Amino acid sequence: MQAMRQIHAKSDCPINFSLETFGDRWSLLILRDIIYFRKKTFNEFLASDEGIARNILADRLDRLQKSGILTRKPHPADKRKELYELTEEGLRLIPLLLELAAWGATHVPQASLPHEWLQTVQSRPKKVTPLIHKAVGQGESIFVGDNSVIKQLGIN
Repeated sequence: MQAMRQIHAKSDCPINFSLETFGDRWSLLILRDIIYFRKKTFNEFLASDEGIARNILADRLDRLQKSGILTRKPHPADKRKELYELTEEGLRLIPLLLELAAWGATHVPQASLPHEWLQTVQSRPKKVTPLIHKAVGQGESIFVGDNSVIKQLGIN
């Protein structure tokens, strides 16, 4: 397991530590965008429906890097851009995001997640979670891409 970079926490409570590391809404939405939609650049995150401000996005990306959740590297085709990817520690957050999505979908009648996807995640988590971990670790995502997880599972 990769060691987390030291964060000055207000207490020794593990829940507090987790929330100080990635618990604000914007950080979790950045993780969502990487895991679910294969977003990797500043402008891709900026274009998300929730409308994050540029300065907040820059701050959250920096915080997630300093926490050891994200890495940043130059874009291979466009040196003006940088790519953000999950570290191994960031990949370990996938089950948390899946649980948050499943919980939220039970409270939002018009949830944008496909019903078949939610059923698959809830009924076969030991199969789905490692598949997502591998796909995201290789630069893919759950919903976007030729090798997306839903395509691998045959879900439309």
